[in-house]
Amino acid sequence: MSISPEVPGFAETLRAAVAARGLSLDRIRDHLARRGVSVSLATLSYWQTGRSRPERRSSLVAVGHLEDVLALSPGALTGLLGPVLRPRAQAGGISAFWPEPAVIDDVVEGVDTRWDARLTRVSQHDRVVVGPERGERSFLSRQVLRAEEDGPDRWVVILHLDEHDRPLPSIRPLRHCRLGRVVTRPADGLLVAELLFRTPLRRGQTVLTEHELVNHAPYPLATNYSRKFRRPVHEYVLEVCFDSLPRTCTRVVQDAGGRRTSGVRLDEGDSVLGVALRFGPGCYGFEWTW
Repeated sequence: MSISPEVPGFAETLRAAVAARGLSLDRIRDHLARRGVSVSLATLSYWQTGRSRPERRSSLVAVGHLEDVLALSPGALTGLLGPVLRPRAQAGGISAFWPEPAVIDDVVEGVDTRWDARLTRVSQHDRVVVGPERGERSFLSRQVLRAEEDGPDRWVVILHLDEHDRPLPSIRPLRHCRLGRVVTRPADGLLVAELLFRTPLRRGQTVLTEHELVNHAPYPLATNYSRKFRRPVHEYVLEVCFDSLPRTCTRVVQDAGGRRTSGVRLDEGDSVLGVALRFGPGCYGFEWTW
């Protein structure tokens, strides 16, 4: 009969790694802060003594950075935590207003969303270009965000296509951001991407970013566009530019008051413009027919 040696748990492995690295918990916290990860000294102490374990998604992201700080191989700590139960999608969650919240939650697991609730949506401007063949050419988005605490260093973009049998667009960062992790699931028409700011934001600091989603020929037929807001936005502007004029165009708004529609006319520049102030949570967009 042989007895296998007991495998060290999370707390034991963390304590050993901290000792081997020769860093104080205060220095470890500073290293994490420079990566935009906020973890208190008390939390680090509880983790290494076994008084508590990382369980929230933001904590698991922090442990991944902790592995780098302590010069551990990927998974050396996270692999000791076992499966974490994913909470069901709730109103106000990042998957709110999407048609299949569980699928969104699953794909979003591949990126870092811990700063989403700490960024105030000051302004969002979307410009959609529909080509002469009635196809979706591109979506240009410009937004202004304000940090409500120190540390936010990224914004997460979620794109969902109604038609799952066509290629996903390419995403291009244009101003004051660069591309981080990108997760795609073509079978579900999903693209999720991180837009990384130049530096982590300080509390009260604002950032303006621009990015573009570009489709490739043959362009998919364009019939609608909407923006989902799980948190309020002070100003939202949606502009749809048509090279081929639709037969009808309808504004569609969904919020706490329910779903409302109203017909709209194109302006002289063959585009339609919608402006919403202090909007959300909810969805705002246009639908059109050819």
